[in-house]
Amino acid sequence: MEIVFATGNRNKAQEIQSLVPDGMKVMSLADLEFYDDIPETAETLEGNARIKAEEIYSKFGKACFADDTGLEVEALQGAPGVKSARYAGEEKSDEKNIDKLLQELSGESNRRARFRTVIHLIWEGKPMQFEGIVEGIIRAGRSGTNGFGYDPVFEPENCGKTFAEMSLEEKNTMSHRGRAVQKLIDFLRNQ
Repeated sequence: MEIVFATGNRNKAQEIQSLVPDGMKVMSLADLEFYDDIPETAETLEGNARIKAEEIYSKFGKACFADDTGLEVEALQGAPGVKSARYAGEEKSDEKNIDKLLQELSGESNRRARFRTVIHLIWEGKPMQFEGIVEGIIRAGRSGTNGFGYDPVFEPENCGKTFAEMSLEEKNTMSHRGRAVQKLIDFLRNQ
């Protein structure tokens, strides 16, 4: 049994491979020799995950899933949200995104935020979605060197350190993506 993770990142696909039931192979887009850019034009995380999964399913006819993740900051009415990767511009700069976020929250006492990941799965032609959320706060400055994206300024609730101050294993036990993936894995184990 094969399932396609609609990502060009083989490392992400390998991470999922270690979690799926025996006998199931997780393939990346590179494994399918698909290198086209799939435009993420939806206004929601759910919509972008759906676009990517539907594109791959229509081309290859294989069970597949795609994900999209956003940082939602309460004081910014949910921004950057679906635009998290390009918050400071089209070039997708983690450093510039963090700079913009910290500038917009300067002087703001409400630092509550959450990371949210949505996975869209197409299984036997039927769509379904899984969601993972981790609540936390945005720190006033960067801390830690691990991870990527907003990890140096996001501190999960009741944790006392940012995602960037954690090992990958530690982060995966509580991350939004980890929670969404666990729901996907639970579903696949029951098939």
